[in-house]
Amino acid sequence: MNAAALTRPSRAGEPAAGHERVRRLEALLGDPAEDTNPSGYRTLLAADRAGVICDPAEAVLDSFGMNEEFVPTALGGRFDSPETLLQVMRAVFRRDVGLGMGYGMTTFAAANHVWLRGTAPQQRVLAGQLLSGSKASLAQHETAHANDFVRGRVRGVPRPGGLSVTGAKQVVNNLQRADALVMVLSTAQGGDGGRLSTLLLDPRELPPDRFEITGRPGAEPVGLRGYFRTGARFTDCPVPDSALLGPMGSGATTSLLASRMSRTLVSSLAVAAVDTGLRTALRAGRVLGAGVTAAPDPHSAAATLTWAFVDLLLYDSLAVVTTRALHLRPAETSLYAAALKSLLPKVLRDTLHDLASVLGSRIYTREGPAGVFHKYLRDVPIISLGHAGTAACQATIIPQLPLLARRAWFTGEQAPAAMFRPGAPLPPFSYDDDTPVLTDGRDGLSASLPATVAELPTGDAVERVLRTLAERMVDELRDLRGRVLALEPPGPQRSVGPAWFALADRYVLVLAAAAVLGVWRRGDAHGEPFLADPAWAAAALYRIAGRLGVRDVELPAECLTRVHREVVARFRDPHGFDLYNMPLAG
Repeated sequence: MNAAALTRPSRAGEPAAGHERVRRLEALLGDPAEDTNPSGYRTLLAADRAGVICDPAEAVLDSFGMNEEFVPTALGGRFDSPETLLQVMRAVFRRDVGLGMGYGMTTFAAANHVWLRGTAPQQRVLAGQLLSGSKASLAQHETAHANDFVRGRVRGVPRPGGLSVTGAKQVVNNLQRADALVMVLSTAQGGDGGRLSTLLLDPRELPPDRFEITGRPGAEPVGLRGYFRTGARFTDCPVPDSALLGPMGSGATTSLLASRMSRTLVSSLAVAAVDTGLRTALRAGRVLGAGVTAAPDPHSAAATLTWAFVDLLLYDSLAVVTTRALHLRPAETSLYAAALKSLLPKVLRDTLHDLASVLGSRIYTREGPAGVFHKYLRDVPIISLGHAGTAACQATIIPQLPLLARRAWFTGEQAPAAMFRPGAPLPPFSYDDDTPVLTDGRDGLSASLPATVAELPTGDAVERVLRTLAERMVDELRDLRGRVLALEPPGPQRSVGPAWFALADRYVLVLAAAAVLGVWRRGDAHGEPFLADPAWAAAALYRIAGRLGVRDVELPAECLTRVHREVVARFRDPHGFDLYNMPLAG
């Protein structure tokens, strides 16, 4: 079975089926604040302090059959849409980032390489392992200036019938309990580490005198303490040709294709951590009645909480659009995924620190919801690193800017309306490895911005401000285009100057603005009244404008009044603070 065959036919009612799984998982996970809950804060924090895997919480996920969410339906699992997986896994990340990464997303990220490039036998074997409850591990290739998660060198030298693998990786998550190891390694000498290949290995079948699972060296990890604790060492380890995922030398392409999915999902799942942070601050801030009928004081806790909600929606707009683009515009997703991950530390991490001011000295508490908040402050920055942090995301974006400026902005094909509708039906998802790794000069999200602005209403004060702010975003895109075209394009013989990094940062903010406007203008077709309210969109564009240095537009106080009212409503009748607005167990 090849990658393109991992497709399932459309089925009526799929969004409802996905939502039902989320509700079932929420019910199984229960109220995290309940002390006797095996997947509650008390148990999760105790495991974190001990630096161990939280077995009781993992047992709850086992009972749900979480691994089925990582296996395509064509191979007997439940995976039929990245967006459904996103919604399911947000229920886990809302409790604990470590649990979500260690139990689930590491396994899925590894398996994703196999669904993309694996042969039919490789896919069947891995699917069988995962459906029986096994874990998979991923050892990615090191970058030139690697962070701690990818430091180390592993090389494969051809030998009769396969490769001889030598080298070490300091951190390979899940390896101590994995039945499958996906590894990207260098298999030829050359520039920047040489040509890369990808292997699918069973660690248990490697000769013990040639392969060793190592402990992570150095100090105790700051975040995700129970999970990133093992590494690997190979010494002339024989690996058969049958372990190759795709042809020899195709590892770079495979990694880039796989990163579209993993970058998108992991960056989008970070929203759940901020959701819990906002909920914790609301509970601690005792401001539920403030600002419901009047705008909160700009310096009050109520205002901090309201702006945190706005920032979460701002970020989630780009997250949801990028996730849905995996179905609708896969060739453009590498661009949007890089933008999303580069935005994470600028918005979500800053938002958590803003919320910390509401908690005050309680931020140092190690128990209960405040203890979980403190844990998120340690864990979320690690999500923004992963295999490659902001610099690597900018390195994905910058080379594409000149082509986008010439072909896409103001002249290219617009993104389809379905990209902006959270949870709405989608066409079948396909692992089609013929899709270009990088965009070929198309950027439907930015191209949709001018057209959306042209059709905005100018009714009440909020709508007028929204249109003004939206027009500023179009001006920014036009200025961005001129600046990009005026610079000498980056190339292999030219270093990338600071101006390119600044332009990439501004471009990411314009993409976020286009996503916000698209979700507000076209995303209300799924029946979410709050998303149809221009107040949240105006507030989100106001935040983006501030980051761009545009400060000549005043936001009506009514915007924050309406947004704060929604914050309070979702807290009192527990619903997620993200765009999906799903009911929660607690």
